Amino acid sequence: QVQLVESGGGLVQPGGSLRLSCAASGSSFTIYAMAWYRQAPGKQRELVARVTRGGSTNYADSVKGRFTISRDNPKKMGYLQMNSLRPEDTAVYYCNLEYSSYIYWGQGTQVTVSS
Repeated sequence: QVQLVESGGGLVQPGGSLRLSCAASGSSFTIYAMAWYRQAPGKQRELVARVTRGGSTNYADSVKGRFTISRDNPKKMGYLQMNSLRPEDTAVYYCNLEYSSYIYWGQGTQVTVSS
């Protein structure tokens, strides 16, 4: 069983930066692909960024060039560095681990971009 805990969300002005962290418990962290999703009010949850266990990354078009996903396997940590934040980035951000039929979610952390 894997448990995920996100942190690092908060209120930031447009153009600002935040770094989200995802702490994983349990074994075999390295076998999982890790991703960040977000869900804004009234909208469906969407993929923001994903990093495979081999280190390949992909991003939603809306965040390319602004967000960077990374992982630290020995520490069982995942990160999302968010720069040049925009009001439309406001959402609850969720950490996700996935391997085969095994999918785990964190509880989410709120990111609000507003002046």
